[in-house]
Amino acid sequence: MYTASAAGEHSICWLVLAAAQGLRGPKALRPLLRTGAALGAESAIVNGIMKLAFRRRRPVRTRPHPLPLRQPRTSSFPSGHASAAFFAAALLRDDPLWPAYYALAVVVAISRIHVRMHYASDVIAGAILGAVMGEGARNLTAKMRGQPD
Repeated sequence: MYTASAAGEHSICWLVLAAAQGLRGPKALRPLLRTGAALGAESAIVNGIMKLAFRRRRPVRTRPHPLPLRQPRTSSFPSGHASAAFFAAALLRDDPLWPAYYALAVVVAISRIHVRMHYASDVIAGAILGAVMGEGARNLTAKMRGQPD
């Protein structure tokens, strides 16, 4: 679970998956650039605006982590890892491997509870927020490309 939590730091695992998608197509950098820009906007909203609005304290650690993890200074609510995970899974859903992306999103989200960085309600709210924002971003980009929803 510590590895899953660390993989979600700064959306590293999602950017790697987007880059891998690009390797299979003629326009290799597009998925990575699109996903990176979208995740940047998502992070600004969730980790900036949303967390400032709630200012919930993080769970208290009663013992040290067995593996090193970055201790965020931001509010606990909503979970930025869960939000980014479900947001990215929605963005990358055109891939035939999309069920694995959602499975990874679940693991990353649950890992934040396991490592005591979030309460379950933080993770659930983050997952819902990320999924809704991801669908909104998909619809927006489809309209910009002139494709039906």
